[in-house]
Amino acid sequence: MDIALFSPSSLFADPDDSSSEEQHESESETPQSYAERTHRFPGMDLVIREFSFHQLNANLLWPGTFAFAEWLVQHRTWIEGRHIIELGSGTGALAIFLQKSFSLDITTSDYDDLEIEENIAHNCKINGITPVLPHIKHSWGDTFPVGEPHWDLVIASDILLYVKQYQKLITTLCFLLKNYKPRADRADVMETSQKAGSYVGIPQPAFLMSWRRRIGKEDESLFFNGCEDAGLEVEHIGSRVYCIKPRE
Repeated sequence: MDIALFSPSSLFADPDDSSSEEQHESESETPQSYAERTHRFPGMDLVIREFSFHQLNANLLWPGTFAFAEWLVQHRTWIEGRHIIELGSGTGALAIFLQKSFSLDITTSDYDDLEIEENIAHNCKINGITPVLPHIKHSWGDTFPVGEPHWDLVIASDILLYVKQYQKLITTLCFLLKNYKPRADRADVMETSQKAGSYVGIPQPAFLMSWRRRIGKEDESLFFNGCEDAGLEVEHIGSRVYCIKPRE
């Protein structure tokens, strides 16, 4: 299996560093190069196309995706039957895996960028998902393009990289969780499932997040404290896995 190569130093460069900005401008002017790599997920191989550069690192498949996929398989009863949106989908690999493994109703989303959207669609097609997964272009903190969010589970992997984006991410999370309204075609199903005890482990709605990128404890606290200050409740439920929900 080919592993995407990247420079760790590029991930933690000071975003105010002019040399870093000049490098980004130079790279963005260079024509993209693409590579399709086979990656091993629990129970299957996926072919994922990655590309050479993106200013928010949405071009590569990150190691945390595999760890989160393993955890979700181990807790499959917590996600089966859920209506899911993934934040920071990047290449779309995790959403593709979950759809193929559990036939989940899942929507991808990422930064408002056509290149990301087209790459996720490509990866869906080469892995046999047609029509492709629905996708929402959304930059955190901006007005969400869906007025009444109808996803009862929000997931994400390895998105706590840019500290300056934390408050914007929290703004988006608050909108998705506090304004949640189930779709009319799912309300009766949800009520029946809840009475039958089909949904276990994770409340509705909730945000389930995992990460493996190394960030400082201080930065980690900034995000979780920010969530608490915004009226969200944070619970550690596994190895670097957290469940965040509206405070009751």
